[in-house]
This record gives sequence, structure tokens and C-alpha cells, in this order.
Amino acid sequence: MNSTTFITTGDGHRLAYRLDGDANKPVLVLSNSIATTLHMWDGQTSALAEHFRVLRYDARGHGESDAPAGAYSMDRLGRDVTELLDALGIERAHFLGLSLGGFVGQWLGIHAPERIDRLILSNTSAHLGPPSEFDARIAALQTSPDMAAVAEAFLANWFPAHMLEAEHSAIEPFRDMLLSTSPVGLAGSYAAVRDSDMRRTIALIHLPTLVIAGANDTVTLASHGEYIAATVPGARLVILPAVHLPNVEHTDTYVRTVLDFLLKDESAVNQGR
Repeated sequence: MNSTTFITTGDGHRLAYRLDGDANKPVLVLSNSIATTLHMWDGQTSALAEHFRVLRYDARGHGESDAPAGAYSMDRLGRDVTELLDALGIERAHFLGLSLGGFVGQWLGIHAPERIDRLILSNTSAHLGPPSEFDARIAALQTSPDMAAVAEAFLANWFPAHMLEAEHSAIEPFRDMLLSTSPVGLAGSYAAVRDSDMRRTIALIHLPTLVIAGANDTVTLASHGEYIAATVPGARLVILPAVHLPNVEHTDTYVRTVLDFLLKDESAVNQGR
């Protein structure tokens, strides 16, 4: 696997990324969920790299990317992606974002559609609230940044009870990602989600779009995915029997769902739901 490399964003911060696969293949960008890193896609990268040049990155505030203090915005997180594409000389790419990455994907679909070929929005929402909930989480991080407690709460929302109780081998890498997450970066990312409401503007997205939701997701409800799919013109919806990380819970089905969409003829995709 290729090593992590860095670019510097327009506002002067390091963004970590990795490229896997043949340089002559179309590019697929993978965008991580809040409190994870580009390694959340480790189990899917090799299968996806058979068809695409896979570009993963650590979202601002996560992993090896810088975690500047203060509130982040969806505009800034979206421009981090376009600046990464610019730095690598990539004109257009497919984009798959999960949770926070799905918020970024929606922003790109609205504000930078000329950079995206096909868009996959996984386990995400156009709006999460109320703001007071995120304010409380940010305040808690500032007063007692105990990532151990935060990690266990996240894991309980990400995986089904049977995987947690069995101490499934997939759990520990995610616990490690959570424990290594910067409280400052997490707080900044919470603010970006808190301040983002794309419920109306996603109607402007006219890219071939697939929405993936988890039937048992308690973070970004299946109904949130249904709303996105109903609002984005021509979007398709797939609901998997999963919680918040179907890429881990049902890796083979998830990869097949992604590849079926990305490799279909354009005309088939544009026929709509």
C-alpha cells in the first residue's frame, strides 16, 4: 500500500492522503466519517483499486492531517477536496463519502459539480440537529477531552451489539482511530455538521447519485437517506441491513453495491430511481 503523503491547503494546513491502484484508471475519492481516518476504508480499498485509482485522505482534524482550532465549515471541508484534486492534477473524480464524508459529498455536488463524475452518499444526512446537541458535545470536549469515553459511545452507535459483544476483529482498529482523534479536530468537525443544512440545496445536484443508508443506523437514520434520495433528482437509494458503517459490517455487499453503480452505463444511471 502506498505511504501517506501531504498537500498544503489554501489556508495553510497539511492534508494527508494516499493513492492506491493504477494511475491510468479513473479516480475514486473516499471520504471518511467523523472520528475516523482514511484507514476506515482499508477493508475495501484493494477491491475498489481493481477498477479505480483510489484516493483516500484524512479529513481536516483527523488522522495525520492538521487539526486547527476553531469551528470548521462544510465550505472549508469541501474546498479541502477540490484543493487536493488540484494539487494532484485530477480534473474530475468519482466521490464516495460516508457520514461526515457524505456531508462533504453533498457540498461538492452543489458547489463543485464540474469536479465530480458520480456521487455516492453513504450513511449521511442533509441536516443533523438540533444545534444545542452539538454545542453540548463541543463543550464536553473542551472541559474534559476524555477520548476513551467518547470512543465507546461512538462504537456503540457504529456497530451492532453482536459485533461489540463478540469483540469482532474489525472493532479494535476503529477504537484506535477514535482514541487517536484530536479533541480539537473533533470539535471543529462537530461545528461543521451543526452549521450545515442542505435539505433544500441538494435539489440542485444533477450528478448521477447513489444514496446508501443503514436500516439500523441510529446516527444518520435510514429516513435521512430516503430524504436525500427523494430530493436529489434521479438519485438511487439502497438500504442495507446495517448500522452506521456498512462498509465494515457487510464489506462484500457494500463493495458490490458501489461497483454496480460506478461501473454502470451512464444511460442506465440517468434513468432515475
